[in-house]
Amino acid sequence: MEISHIEHIGIAVPNLEEAIKYYESVLGLKCYKKEVVEDQKVTTAFFKVGDTKIELLEATSPDSTIAKFIEKNGGRGGMHHLAFCVEDGVANALAECEEKGVKVIDKAPRAGADGLQIAFLHPKSTEAVLTELCEDPNK
Repeated sequence: MEISHIEHIGIAVPNLEEAIKYYESVLGLKCYKKEVVEDQKVTTAFFKVGDTKIELLEATSPDSTIAKFIEKNGGRGGMHHLAFCVEDGVANALAECEEKGVKVIDKAPRAGADGLQIAFLHPKSTEAVLTELCEDPNK
């Protein structure tokens, strides 16, 4: 597996509009895209910092993984996942991880926010950090 860069840092937030205000008014960043990802039951907002993106995630359903994460975190948000861009494709990276004994959440790549193909590795196998593998199919 060849990782080229950190694609994004995913941050769960209980209120997307309030979080966007903080990132824009305090940090001076600009939200360049908001997107609902139906199958993940989230609304996302993206910011760019150099070559890395910050992805804010707000639950659209109480049974989403983001809602459960926030509930376990006392109603507060926090860092949810770290996403890496893989150059040799998510499917190949998943196969390589499984060969090395890493527990995967996704058995195959799926559509994610911002036009990416994604798959998650289980935090029980990744030093307690939910890890996302990403590729841009348009590159």
